[in-house]
Amino acid sequence: MREFPAATPVEQARRRVLSVSSLNRRIKDLLESGYPQVWVEGEISNLSRPGSGHVYFSLKDGQSQIRCALFRGRSQSVTTDLVDGAQILVRAKLTMYESRGDTQLVVQTIEAAGEGALRRAFELLKRKLQEEGLFDEGHKQSLPAFPDRVGIITSPTGSAIRDIVATFKRRFPAIPLLIYPISVQGDHAVDDIREALSLASRYHGCKVLILARGGGSLEDMEAFNDERSARAVFECRVPVVCGVGHETDITICDLVADRRAPTPTAAAELVAPNAPEWLEVVAQTERRLIRLMTSRLEQVSQRVDWLGRLIAHPRQQLRTRADRLQATFNTLAGGMRANLQERNLAMFPLPARLIQSRPAARLMSLRNRIALTDERIHQAAKTNSTHRHQYLERMVSRLNSVNPLAVLARGYAMVTDARSLAIVKSIDQAQVDAEVDVRISDGSLLCAVKEKRPGD
Repeated sequence: MREFPAATPVEQARRRVLSVSSLNRRIKDLLESGYPQVWVEGEISNLSRPGSGHVYFSLKDGQSQIRCALFRGRSQSVTTDLVDGAQILVRAKLTMYESRGDTQLVVQTIEAAGEGALRRAFELLKRKLQEEGLFDEGHKQSLPAFPDRVGIITSPTGSAIRDIVATFKRRFPAIPLLIYPISVQGDHAVDDIREALSLASRYHGCKVLILARGGGSLEDMEAFNDERSARAVFECRVPVVCGVGHETDITICDLVADRRAPTPTAAAELVAPNAPEWLEVVAQTERRLIRLMTSRLEQVSQRVDWLGRLIAHPRQQLRTRADRLQATFNTLAGGMRANLQERNLAMFPLPARLIQSRPAARLMSLRNRIALTDERIHQAAKTNSTHRHQYLERMVSRLNSVNPLAVLARGYAMVTDARSLAIVKSIDQAQVDAEVDVRISDGSLLCAVKEKRPGD
């Protein structure tokens, strides 16, 4: 046997020794941080239910096993039967029981193994279609209040079709039913559902469709949880009522459909009008119409009576009209006589007014007025002419006072440049030998500058 040399004091100082509990605690921390949640499938063995209410068992497969602990608070919500040999799927946290150093699963939820896989697929598809908006209420079509034809998509031999037909016979047997036979489970179920929905959407004139089947396991209803079936329901142009399984069963097609019913019978009740209720509505409408017609007839009858009182015998009408005509004649005759008298009284002063209005006297008066007006006009014109003449003389006098020619008449002259005609006010404006125009009172002189002499 090989012997190893003893450790030196330096090597002993470098060692980091852990206790068992410290090591287990570190292993536990690593397990819980690395595997906060795992899904594990296996077979139950060594099932134990102590008085504490906790459940302990092992989960095994063909090669290995691991201990599991289901604490009391979680065990109360588990609906799956826990027996040795059962195949289950658990969602758990991986940890270590430090006191024994055993690795174990702290179980949170338990499902039957086969159904658990389907349930996970169901939840994934549900989340996907919900994010795409296939469940939104805005896409759902309203159901007709009184459909004239109903399509039923279901198995022709199942209990669902019998329940639906019986419900329609009970509630409203007059509505025709059109059955689209399909397989509700199996390999061809999804294709049958899609083809039936497409066919019903394009032909036959159904106003509403019922997609139904009886109850069953989650695996039995797999066709109604298929994405292709759900999209076919969503794309159908006819409103779809989905009644699949029992009240607690919810499928993807239920969520996509325009209306969900808990059972096939409930779907039929949702679509079929209630005949007694409709008959009561018709009866109420009939009673209301009778009341309205009776009231209207009474009103018309009263009007007929009133009009009858207004209608008189033709002889009586002629006598009444003759009396009215005679009264009108008397009124007109009296009015004409009064009018003539008024006109006679108005004509009495006319001769005197005519004498006063003789043309000769009026002409004489007009001539006098014309002569007086003519004299006034002449006097006003003369006065105005005198004023205008005086005003003109004043203006001429003012103009002469500022007229430059009047200044020239007193012996002054005005010198301008012969070319630019600008007035020369300074000797600096004229050059020697330049020509200037000298304006005097009776004319002008064209002169040449010979010399410039500044003033003193």
